Amino acid sequence: MSGIYEISQAKDGQYRFVLKAGNGEVILTSELYKAKASAQNGIESVQKNSPDESKYERLTAKNGKPYFNLKAANHQIIGTSQLYASEQSRDHGIESVKTNGPSTHIKDLTV
Repeated sequence: MSGIYEISQAKDGQYRFVLKAGNGEVILTSELYKAKASAQNGIESVQKNSPDESKYERLTAKNGKPYFNLKAANHQIIGTSQLYASEQSRDHGIESVKTNGPSTHIKDLTV
């Protein structure tokens, strides 16, 4: 099974999306958007940019755990990963986003 995007609405009315791998695990989370259309545009940006290795920024959190950001051509962050136990597992997460990111399956949880 390929990846799936889920659009949801936060308690404050803003929207976000997550990208889930085929096993249901969240592999990328967006920022909050004021409009659902903006979240949908964010998904389109992930679909377009996720296969491109140069769009990934490998980082380390203050607690020493590795994570990554996926960036658009304009260098804006499209999505952020979870914190990983090792750099190797972070790199597997990036490969999963590359594989699942082009998915066109979108589940709208706001309706």
